[in-house]
Amino acid sequence: MDIIETLHPLERKVIPFLKDNISLTELCKKVKLKEVEVMRALQWLENKKILKIRKDVQEIITVNPEYSKTTEKGLPEKRLLLALKKSSNLQDARKIAELDNNEFNISLGLLKRKKAIKLENKKIMITAEGKKLLKENFPQEQLFKKLPLKYSELSEQEKKHYQDFKNRNIIVTTLKKDRYVLLTNLGKELSKKDLTGELTDAITKEVIKSRSWKKKKFRRYDVKTQVSKIYHGKRHFVNQTNDYARRIWIELGFKEMTGPLLNTSFWNFDALFTAQDHPVRELQDTFYIKNPKKGKLPNKQLVERVKKTHENGWNTKSTGWKYSWDKEEAKKNVLRVGKCFRNETLDWSHLFEFNQTEGIVIDPDANLKHLLGYLKEFFRKMGYPKIRFRPAYFPYTEPSIEGEVYDPTRKKWIELFGAGIFRPEVVKPLLGEDIPVLAWGPGFDRITMLYHNLKDLRDLYKNDLKQLRGMKAWLK
Repeated sequence: MDIIETLHPLERKVIPFLKDNISLTELCKKVKLKEVEVMRALQWLENKKILKIRKDVQEIITVNPEYSKTTEKGLPEKRLLLALKKSSNLQDARKIAELDNNEFNISLGLLKRKKAIKLENKKIMITAEGKKLLKENFPQEQLFKKLPLKYSELSEQEKKHYQDFKNRNIIVTTLKKDRYVLLTNLGKELSKKDLTGELTDAITKEVIKSRSWKKKKFRRYDVKTQVSKIYHGKRHFVNQTNDYARRIWIELGFKEMTGPLLNTSFWNFDALFTAQDHPVRELQDTFYIKNPKKGKLPNKQLVERVKKTHENGWNTKSTGWKYSWDKEEAKKNVLRVGKCFRNETLDWSHLFEFNQTEGIVIDPDANLKHLLGYLKEFFRKMGYPKIRFRPAYFPYTEPSIEGEVYDPTRKKWIELFGAGIFRPEVVKPLLGEDIPVLAWGPGFDRITMLYHNLKDLRDLYKNDLKQLRGMKAWLK
């Protein structure tokens, strides 16, 4: 058989000991090789269709090491009941039974529930039920003498005792995994063959120099066999998406700006004409910082212009929000937008942080059509050519829009961003004149989730090594 000449030395050592349903554990003992070596040989043999590996998982029940005394001295409730035969005084009985506080309280509660004891004339008395328990000698205690045991080996009555002991944390269950061999017809035939012949695996320097290779028989190489996967180093798939989104805007001629993740409410809200009593500034939507609680405001002239704009509109032809602006509120430190932070309930579609690509264009000739064009081009390059817009409201833009892209895989529209043209109340205090400023903030965490076919946004950051190895590169 040609296949014999392809066998690795480890496979040759294992095959003579193979039989149906032999376990990996037993096989290692017989072959006298390390488990990793035997397992590797079995996997190679399975690839050659010589055998099949069956995985088996068993629940093994053992005594919790913390309760080892329980098995030596008996159940705490049994020891207490026996002690009460000698003394009806609880404290005396506790000392006789050698119980700690926790064991004593649990035992007392159990005996009361089983109506094994009762209080009579200020003394603890053993009831008829208690005498019956002593006569039966607590049959559940017999379970300890059998441990360790497989759960599948328990009788129905023992399963009831098992559940009781498990609830009390007296016993623990561990999973024991083993593998078993099932021989194919080829394997049964091969196990009868003589595999003692010597084959050479490699041409070494010594073999070449001595020319001994002329007298040797070389092992055939199986070019069809599976080999271990090699996982190359790569950036986290979320970072790949972020880099790609950044590259799109740079290729369109934009420059990247950076800033701190921590900023004052003045820059995060007030400068954007977000009223100080707006719901977005409340704790359920925003992360405020406890230490340092407040930061510094910019120059007084800018602060005064923003203050007047909020209170009466300043000279923007607006009425403002008609309230008394508080500079102390504006000093509060907050986690800023950009890398966005929200006080969200964590679930499959919401995280408390997400990535957003914010952009602005300042141009006297800019208009809404330009804004829609930028967004259409961005999402086209992100792989979503179908996009639609609808009117929206934001306190800092007018007109304001929200946008959705069409996901062809799921055949549904997905909301991804808000955008608009900054109001004069935002632009004039900052720039000194009212000129069009286009602004947008598309998020792309959901795009990342869709691209990688993830069902849960939380999977973006769980950093499971198996998941990360299996992630495809971002190619759009």
